[in-house]
Amino acid sequence: MATGAAILEKIEKIQDLSGFRDLHWEGSFAEYLDIVREDPRVARSSFQRLYDMIVSHGQTEYTRNREKLIHYHFFDDPFENGKDAVFGIDKPLMELVQIFRSAAHRYGTEKRVILLHGPVGTAKSTIVRLLKKGLEAYSRTENGRLYSYYWQLENGERMDCPMHEEPLHLIPEEFRPAVLEELNHGRNGLERIVIEGDLCPVCRFIFNDLLEKHNGDWLKVVEHVRVKRLLLSEKDRIGIGTFQPKDEKNQDSTELTGDINYRKIAEYGSDSDPRAFNFDGELNIANRGLVEFIEILKLDVAFLYDLLTASQEHKIKPKKFAHTDIDEVILGHTNEAEYRRLLSNEYMEALRDRTIKIDIPYNVRFQDEVKIYQRDFNEERVVGKHIAPHTLELAAFWAVLTRLEEPKRAGLSLVQKLRLYDGRSLPGFTEDTVIELQAEAKNEGMFGISPRYIQDKISNALVKDQSRTCLNPFMIMRELETGLKHHSLITSEEERKRYRELLSVVRAEYDEIVKNEVQRAITADEEAIKRLAANYIDNVKAYTQRQKVRNPYTGQDEPPDERLMRSIEEKIEIPESRKDDFRREIMNYIGALAIEGKKFTWDSNERLRRALELKLFEDQKDSIKLTSLVSNVIDQETQEKIEVVKSRMIKNMGYCNVCATDVLNYVASIFARGDTQER
Repeated sequence: MATGAAILEKIEKIQDLSGFRDLHWEGSFAEYLDIVREDPRVARSSFQRLYDMIVSHGQTEYTRNREKLIHYHFFDDPFENGKDAVFGIDKPLMELVQIFRSAAHRYGTEKRVILLHGPVGTAKSTIVRLLKKGLEAYSRTENGRLYSYYWQLENGERMDCPMHEEPLHLIPEEFRPAVLEELNHGRNGLERIVIEGDLCPVCRFIFNDLLEKHNGDWLKVVEHVRVKRLLLSEKDRIGIGTFQPKDEKNQDSTELTGDINYRKIAEYGSDSDPRAFNFDGELNIANRGLVEFIEILKLDVAFLYDLLTASQEHKIKPKKFAHTDIDEVILGHTNEAEYRRLLSNEYMEALRDRTIKIDIPYNVRFQDEVKIYQRDFNEERVVGKHIAPHTLELAAFWAVLTRLEEPKRAGLSLVQKLRLYDGRSLPGFTEDTVIELQAEAKNEGMFGISPRYIQDKISNALVKDQSRTCLNPFMIMRELETGLKHHSLITSEEERKRYRELLSVVRAEYDEIVKNEVQRAITADEEAIKRLAANYIDNVKAYTQRQKVRNPYTGQDEPPDERLMRSIEEKIEIPESRKDDFRREIMNYIGALAIEGKKFTWDSNERLRRALELKLFEDQKDSIKLTSLVSNVIDQETQEKIEVVKSRMIKNMGYCNVCATDVLNYVASIFARGDTQER
């Protein structure tokens, strides 16, 4: 075991003193001007910095349903290994980033409050948390540098700018054109430096006092200025603010714009002296960065007036002081109920006019929903308990079903609609079908079951029975259904009934999944299925080319084996009238692979693969006697065959011994019911 000295020695090797010095750089105002000339990005607006921060992490363009989409890697949470990653809502996130980009160009959106709107649990808070984490990390990089300053007064006192403002604000209006001409020489577009805003009340007071002492010599005034690197930090309340409304009786607008420091009034002699005022409201300390308003529409009207000025004019009005310039992104989030209240309040028109609303929906793509639960419940986080295959997937399947509207198109079920949204191809439906379905159901994703509910029920199931070493889909579905009785957000029995009915749909889906998996495990004899596939292809080739097949045993040429071909095709419900089309389709598929230099194998074609598995299963199931599991009377030979099937499920499908046994027993009961019904 390492000694304390050895541990400290290890820390000494790890720590980066030169990096610390870079992050805490200080210099004169003249040195800062050299930095600005060399890298104008240090003087960016808050919107420019936020936009650059997002795109600095890269992006991937892709097309879905003929629509070009962008996935910004920033929202994968590169800071904490995906802890706050956001899945499946690339389109709303694109809209958000486009607003930031427009604001970075000063096209007008920088004068708006950005409102993330959606039902509970749609990652609104997570998106803002990511942006705050990103800004903190970005301000510590070379590309994300920004600076503020403090005053070194003649009496030795140090006075930091309370609002961490841009040092270029120290340049008086009359000097700015000449300075900007020098700094912007040869620059275009966003590289051009713009000085917006003026000094805060404290800095203005000190500036004027020093200007008077130095007989108007501005150069002497800035000798008292020390520029410093600014590191944004929510915990230190530097450049990142968060405001959460309280009840109306306890709300006070000074929480946004600061308040008088009564202890300093005696020192400075007046409550109108800016040095006797704490410029520490959320809008003050968020200057140069971002302020988050949690449940923004619960704010008192007086607060909302402050927001109007802050967004439109980029100014705030501290008590007893003139309007003060700010540069920050104002980002709020709210749920559907609060937003409806805003729409019905005629006194809120001014706020609505200055608000850009972005709908943040639930996932309606099954694959994206699964990722949420796989991130939170995986082998690393769930210790000592195995999660059976399909457990998380079925929970996600049900969650997505609750968020979809029933399709109006005849012959299309809700499950089929889910599969189409997920990118699956279904006979008779095209990409145009998906586009039409989405167009007629604009509100999808804005209602239904929240991921939080699913996460809570998975957590309950994991800890409920400590004697069980495996969590299976049956346990999750019981938890999901039981919880519906007490779900606080379900407002009607009709809605509760619909959710229960959808759970029945999920159970039916699971029956098909496990039947197919057991069938695959039984038919996992690679050589047997290859022989069956080769026999079928030989007969189909002869049939489509009107030739005969040579019998390998007799050496005689015989007609194609129609009985064999139909016994396979019927397994996937190919009717007699369509058999020729299917056989030509298979031959064309083999030919297309050959042109591409690829070899056809038994599992190349999805439909044929399924048909072969079902045929082989039918041929072999009687020899395994799976239904004997139900009666608990199993001979040794059958038991050995079942153990082989179970080992295949464990090795190839992710089952453990417990859940493989459970599934085999369950599928055996399904087949037993089927046998009983057939009799």
